[in-house]
Amino acid sequence: MPALVRRIAVVNMKGGVGKTTTAVHVAACAAMLGHRVLLVDADPQGTAGEVFSARPSRTLNDVMLGRCDAAAAIVNVRPGLDVLGSSPAAFLLDAALLPGDSDSLLNQRLASLPYDLAILDSSPAMGLLTYNVLTAATDMVMPVAMDWMAIMGARRTLQGVRTMTERRGHRLAGAAFVLPTMVNSVTNATKAAMQALQADAELATLLYAPGIRQCLDLTYATASRQTIFEYAPSSRGADDYQRFTSFLLSRPGAPTASRVPAESQP
Repeated sequence: MPALVRRIAVVNMKGGVGKTTTAVHVAACAAMLGHRVLLVDADPQGTAGEVFSARPSRTLNDVMLGRCDAAAAIVNVRPGLDVLGSSPAAFLLDAALLPGDSDSLLNQRLASLPYDLAILDSSPAMGLLTYNVLTAATDMVMPVAMDWMAIMGARRTLQGVRTMTERRGHRLAGAAFVLPTMVNSVTNATKAAMQALQADAELATLLYAPGIRQCLDLTYATASRQTIFEYAPSSRGADDYQRFTSFLLSRPGAPTASRVPAESQP
């Protein structure tokens, strides 16, 4: 299998916008569609790994500090889906790593791994670890909940990307998307947020509409340590994330599935 070339960062400088939910379900859906997927939990809270009850003895922190190879910290959680988990120790990486080339460490650690696709969950803080995520990424998804603070978070994220480009000369090789989440089209909050996104000259060009509809089953699923595809496969949340993942995988440069899709397996 060729080296890992497609990496999608899921980023927003505002927490509580569905970032980890999006990372988990895009990764899970891509695996169901036959791709060999690595979910990288680059948020020190470690929530993405917790959804799959992944509690490895080695974590991303060890990989970043050179204590072990990435392969030694990766655990399999579903057919076709592996997780490189995080831990609270990752909060200290900014102090442990020297500035400069350290913001490309994640890119170096992932370069030779044999996956079709990596999904990179991130912290809502624009620290060294998030810069590593952005430097490693070929594409970016910014989940935006239906409130103005989440929209401001997306704007700050784009500013962070510009700063990274100025500092390192790194540009996304693929595309960036704004993904509306927790959408309830009958509420004034959703209407106002969608209008604000469409009125923003920069964000509007990246907007994926209609986004992910509000779905309590998404909350119940992760609390049950399941994906929405396992907990409520006929729900609107499952339908929306399947549609969005298929959209991402249909983009130019998307990887070819190297496994038999789950629905085709005997």
